Amino acid sequence: MIKDHSKHYNDLVHLIGELGEKIPDTIGGFNSLHKASTAEGVLTSKTKELIALGIAITVRCDGCIAFHVHDAIKAGASSEEIIETIGVAVMMGGGPALMYGCEALEALNQFIVLED
Repeated sequence: MIKDHSKHYNDLVHLIGELGEKIPDTIGGFNSLHKASTAEGVLTSKTKELIALGIAITVRCDGCIAFHVHDAIKAGASSEEIIETIGVAVMMGGGPALMYGCEALEALNQFIVLED
């Protein structure tokens, strides 16, 4: 199941930038929504990224998993918090979420290595 989540993340960043040149209002709007939605508030940015990761797993979005594992780590989430988030997503999404939870674990393992 080896997938290079860091490369996937970087490829998507590049492609989103390319789309931003072609449809700047749409991508700019999405980026503003993302920034506002994950900003510190009653919930911390870390908590919001963990929620986003749980949703990414249950809706089976590879790119979303790469982004939200990456961003959860940047927001200060520990490996243990990310793994517990995977567990909640599996409970909510069943067998398919378990498979994508494994993808999230693989992404975590890859990004942790890159952070060291």
